[in-house]
Amino acid sequence: MNDLEEIVYKHALLNAAKHKGSANPGAVMGSIMANEPELRSRAKEIGPLAGKIVAQVNALSAEEQASEMEKYDVEVQEKKKVKEVGLQELPGTHENIVLRFAPNPSGPLHIGHSRAAVPNAEYVKRHNGKLILRIEDTDPKRVYEDAYEMIPQDLEWLGINPDEIIYQSDRFDIYYDYARQLIEKGAAYMCTCDGATFKELKDNCQACPCRDNSVEENLELWDKFDTMDAGQAVLRVKTDINHKNPAIRDWVAMRLVDETHPRLGNKYRIYPMMNFSVAVDDHLMGMTHVLRGKDHLANSEKQKYLYDHMGWDLPEFIHYGRLKMEDIALSTSKALAGIEDGTYSGWDDPRLGTLRAIARRGIDPRTIYNLITEIGVKMADSAISWKKIYGLNRNFLEPIANRYFFVEDPQVIEVKNYEDGDIVIERPLHADHLDRGNRLLPFNGTAYLAKSDITDGVFRLMDAVNVDIKDGDVTYNSASFEEARDLKARIIQWVPVDDNVKVTIVMDDASLKTGLGESALSDLKVGDIVQFERVGFARLDEIKDDELIFYYAHK
Repeated sequence: MNDLEEIVYKHALLNAAKHKGSANPGAVMGSIMANEPELRSRAKEIGPLAGKIVAQVNALSAEEQASEMEKYDVEVQEKKKVKEVGLQELPGTHENIVLRFAPNPSGPLHIGHSRAAVPNAEYVKRHNGKLILRIEDTDPKRVYEDAYEMIPQDLEWLGINPDEIIYQSDRFDIYYDYARQLIEKGAAYMCTCDGATFKELKDNCQACPCRDNSVEENLELWDKFDTMDAGQAVLRVKTDINHKNPAIRDWVAMRLVDETHPRLGNKYRIYPMMNFSVAVDDHLMGMTHVLRGKDHLANSEKQKYLYDHMGWDLPEFIHYGRLKMEDIALSTSKALAGIEDGTYSGWDDPRLGTLRAIARRGIDPRTIYNLITEIGVKMADSAISWKKIYGLNRNFLEPIANRYFFVEDPQVIEVKNYEDGDIVIERPLHADHLDRGNRLLPFNGTAYLAKSDITDGVFRLMDAVNVDIKDGDVTYNSASFEEARDLKARIIQWVPVDDNVKVTIVMDDASLKTGLGESALSDLKVGDIVQFERVGFARLDEIKDDELIFYYAHK
């Protein structure tokens, strides 16, 4: 076998190994051409040779092929698919980076907002940059006044502290100045066409008559803009009237709004559209990178026209996919409507996806921060589930949450034939952290059990005694855990009759579990996280009279 035949033979063996012992002449030829560039000039010679050698290889048994592969040192290299996890590196400059998180103040932040807030904050942290919180409140119809305070609070909970907070409603005079500059450059014009007429012209790639107005005519209309009726005119930025996307053709920069603004009152009637105010601010604030959802791809293209007209340098635009989450209410407007009609108790109702609702349940902010960082910034949509959140959160709660007994819908039982008298049972607050001490549970043959646990069978009252339950009667069986194990007794919790506290647990669906907990719970303070054995993790939300109210986190 000469050198060329040996090369073809090796490729044939490799191809056969990848396809259950049956090599293909065409595939072998392609492999040689791709991996042996010096042989490409001999393709006419290799073609017939490949067919001949493939037939020889295919005639070999699987064992013979394997032996030949070992003889000629042929090895199948498995291609490992590497899943990209975490934040990819920022394109462009990494020096003096400036990024922004720019929510609309229509309500508090929900978990979807963390898709933007966390990557911006993390990139700034990694590169010692600057993070600006910019409240984009240029649509008075979408401003929920309390959100001005709630948004910074929600960010603080996430561990994000912006270097500067800016309100777009403070910057109207700046927007007016740049609007005038655009008109003077001939890059924007006052359009008095009604909406339907302009849409018909735009959809047919035709310019409206206003586009040909002189700079002087446009300035004259601009100066009396705020005396017009809403809808009578708009300021448009010139783009490409033949652009393939009709939405980008001569987009609106300014319009008239007759609404009272929570911060401005009725001081202004001329309001900037989002694409105009965002582009102006991103330039003036020195944004080096702009992270936004892929639903803003068209907006990025619109804003590029403004940058071009003004001769500004473009920031790096980075678009990411949507964040999908099952079984959670993320719509701010629907949440607000539900709060107003009494469906939800407030922005921190456990059924909502707001950060404050998640925090109230005892989800650690690092869970959300780490999860979003792990998802990274990529164009593909990402789906997260409560299961994933709970799994990550459990790592934070397990070490800190002390263990306690809780029985729902408690029923008093008396263990017949119990003769050991009063005893005190000690259980550690946390089995992995014995230095925290023990809880003390007095037992005298009576106890509270959960109503659902009072069924026929053999049971062990945890760390106390083994009992037989029959038709609601409870009878002493034995004492040791070993005996319980031999009897295959189910272990259930209990609460002392004379030493307990009232407990209510608000579940994740807003339903209530009411019952009794052991008295050691009275040492807790609001905000503490506990684990109710066989129930799950919960956060103490309120101490009301003689009742402890918890919010349920998860198992």
